[in-house]
Amino acid sequence: MSNFRGCMEVNFFGTLSVTQSFLPLLRRAKGRIVTISSPAGDLPFPCLSAYGSSKAALNLFMNTLRHELVQWGVQVSTVLPAAFKTGQSSNHAYWEQQHKTLLQSLPPSLLEEYGEDYLTETKELFQSHARTANPDLSPVVNTIAEALLAPRPLPRYYAGPGVGLMYFIHSYFPFSVCNKFLQKLFMQKKLMPRALRKQAEFDLSIDLHNNNNNDEKFGK
Repeated sequence: MSNFRGCMEVNFFGTLSVTQSFLPLLRRAKGRIVTISSPAGDLPFPCLSAYGSSKAALNLFMNTLRHELVQWGVQVSTVLPAAFKTGQSSNHAYWEQQHKTLLQSLPPSLLEEYGEDYLTETKELFQSHARTANPDLSPVVNTIAEALLAPRPLPRYYAGPGVGLMYFIHSYFPFSVCNKFLQKLFMQKKLMPRALRKQAEFDLSIDLHNNNNNDEKFGK
């Protein structure tokens, strides 16, 4: 719950507070609001539910604000970047500390169900994505400048390669295709949670036992 509340405080309530503070000036000057959000607010990326929920709230707030401020002449745009190296995303020590904190904070029963190896694999996948992220932030900077200076700014801007394709697939392809696309793109996991592995092993042993019994019956 602390992860969910932390993401909402920073990504949603923080942006909401800053926006409210400057709205009187923006209305008088017929200014613009340009917000950095994330595709995770629209697309259900696995293992990003806390972050994605906060960005989804932000996206809806900005979309609503766009309608409410149109009569004041205030333009509202949202920038949706691809994967870029920002903050601690490429810091190995940061990921190790986050992983350690997670293991210490999980209830023992939940840790037993998922297994430490499953969580370690998840951490390594996030690290792998962080290593391949683009360190050049100029596409985002240029997009922000365009949203600020364009005579008729767009409601949404996609910054960086692949974002437009993701939204195209999400908008026009069947759900099953979208689901497989996200799983293959984002979470190439090889391990199942420990409890499911144990259940699969138990089911397999039952099947083998039943098959052996059937073979004995046919032999008789």
